[in-house]
Amino acid sequence: MSNFFGIDHVQLAAPKGSEEKARLFFGEILGMKEIPKPSNLAKRGGVWFQCGHHQLHIGIQEHFQAAKKAHPAFLVKSLSELKEVLLKHQISIKEDEPLEGANRFYVEDPFGNRIEFLERRD
Repeated sequence: MSNFFGIDHVQLAAPKGSEEKARLFFGEILGMKEIPKPSNLAKRGGVWFQCGHHQLHIGIQEHFQAAKKAHPAFLVKSLSELKEVLLKHQISIKEDEPLEGANRFYVEDPFGNRIEFLERRD
């Protein structure tokens, strides 16, 4: 029997001092709600967001290196609307191989991390 029943959060790394860029991209452009970090962790820097029932943590990494292969895939309700918003902000969209039952594309966050957006087809 498995004790696992879900994912609490996903963490992406970012370089020191990049919190405002994270707030702009994940908060203002993507519309995720910023949530407070616990006070004992706030001193590390970074910023946290609510994403549906899960959280996205942007953590500061001293010797930062962008994640190019491992990546989060966010489920969205309207991929076409999101694409319009991203293009309006001059964010490049990367199409990929079709995935049965879903439409999807990738972007890079302001730090070069790969992010997938996915909309399920009925």
